[in-house]
Amino acid sequence: MAKNTKYIFVTGGVLSGLGKGIMAASLGHILKSRGFSVNMQKCDPYLNCDAGTLNPGEHGEVFVTDDGAETDLDLGHYERFLDQPLTQKSSLMSGKVYLSVLECERNGGYLGKTVQVIPHITNKIQEMIIEAGKGFDIHIVEIGGTIGDYEALHFLEAIRQMKRRVGHENVCYVHLVFLPYLETSKEVKTKPAQSSIRDLRSLGIHPDVIGCRSDKPLDKDNLAKIALFADVDEEAVVPLPTIKTVYEVPINLEKGGIGDIVTRMLGLGKKASHNGWDKLLAKIERIEKTENEVKIGIVGKYLQNEDTYKSVTESLRAAGWSNEVNVSWDWVNAEDIEKKGTDMLAKYDGILVPGGFGNRGTEGKITAVRYARKNNIPYLGLCLGMQIATIEFARNVAKIKGATSEEFNPKAQNKVIHTMKEQIRILKDGKMGGSMRLGAYPCVLTPGSLAKKLYKKTKISERHRHRYEFNNAFRKRFENAGLVCSGVSPDNKLVEIVEIPTHKFFLASQFHPEFKSRPDRAHPMFDGFIKACK
Repeated sequence: MAKNTKYIFVTGGVLSGLGKGIMAASLGHILKSRGFSVNMQKCDPYLNCDAGTLNPGEHGEVFVTDDGAETDLDLGHYERFLDQPLTQKSSLMSGKVYLSVLECERNGGYLGKTVQVIPHITNKIQEMIIEAGKGFDIHIVEIGGTIGDYEALHFLEAIRQMKRRVGHENVCYVHLVFLPYLETSKEVKTKPAQSSIRDLRSLGIHPDVIGCRSDKPLDKDNLAKIALFADVDEEAVVPLPTIKTVYEVPINLEKGGIGDIVTRMLGLGKKASHNGWDKLLAKIERIEKTENEVKIGIVGKYLQNEDTYKSVTESLRAAGWSNEVNVSWDWVNAEDIEKKGTDMLAKYDGILVPGGFGNRGTEGKITAVRYARKNNIPYLGLCLGMQIATIEFARNVAKIKGATSEEFNPKAQNKVIHTMKEQIRILKDGKMGGSMRLGAYPCVLTPGSLAKKLYKKTKISERHRHRYEFNNAFRKRFENAGLVCSGVSPDNKLVEIVEIPTHKFFLASQFHPEFKSRPDRAHPMFDGFIKACK
């Protein structure tokens, strides 16, 4: 039952982007390192049902789970910090809650009753939280948005009520605040944090632990002031200074005693920590002092938000650490390549084209792939990056005139990338949300291929998010021209990986390998890519 599970609710105030996701993920890492079974969940206030239709340029990447959920990028942080796969239950958006309640109402589930936010919406949220935490020692729930946002009030009311529903001894509230530094007076100001805590308490939630984000060091007086105002123990007010890498956060928090504080509050007993990241951080520090560096050009079009390709950049970092080399990257606008040519690519040791949708910037990406292929520069293509590589090879090597994707030109004669059969009906019906080929699917690797060499096994499973696929009608022509289909679905119908054996490193996948990379365990494809770039 729910009472066997302990709940930690993480909220944030003052401003967005403070790092609630990292704070929550760090708590998860700390508690799992102590031997507890931990699950995590993100409650997002948007009225979308999932993240699949959100603009990545505004909201960051869409992270995909094994079971096919399109989620907020924070689930990527959770998976990397917990080193365990999450499920659809770990992503809860307002639209999903409201849709469930309204469908129940339409089906007669509330006959005779007026359907209201309280209790129907809040009860549904609690049910979904309890269901996600079932079977785990600890369930950590991050509430998206900022205290004071009207759109998140139903989530805050729901978690306030959780204390009564599952017992006070089973709930801990963690609140993250920001303490700005005023250059004119040379001081850190606590007033915004105090206001945020007051707003949270006015909603009936008394924080048990307060994380204080600041770009400047915090002294004991700052922390004591927050503790006094919030009516919490001084040891429960934790400084969170800006640091070089987010993977330091759980180490710093553990050193500050937050593991002991939370486990004591929840009556979990004291367990020793077995954190495996101490060695990783020592390794990172050593690598950062070296002059070994590779520079990657990431050619895309959603470049206004650095979180758009968050899992990709984290995967590059992990591969750099694995190869003991500093990895840096530039965001290269594909449309700039269309206008200015490929001279801007000359400074890169490797070129990467990530996922994406739509026609904009396509020709620039194709030009970048051609440059990498002709100049023997390591190339890694992810999802759309594989389709772009296929089109480039078709046009310039296999000499398939006008080769393109059905996504870019539905009327083209030579669609070397076309719509998946099961997606044709979906597109005709106009159903866009949650309708792509989503989640983990098996793939079989060709003996002797680069892919097989990197993975060191024949059968793999990777996560997908696409509507279009390699057109098998052209497969023979590609293979005759030198493009190897080195990874296919078990039924041999879907091409999952293509490579050029004569190239230094030319590998592209229909799936998204970045979702399975871990900071202390680089993904084989990224590991091989950076190794080739060295």
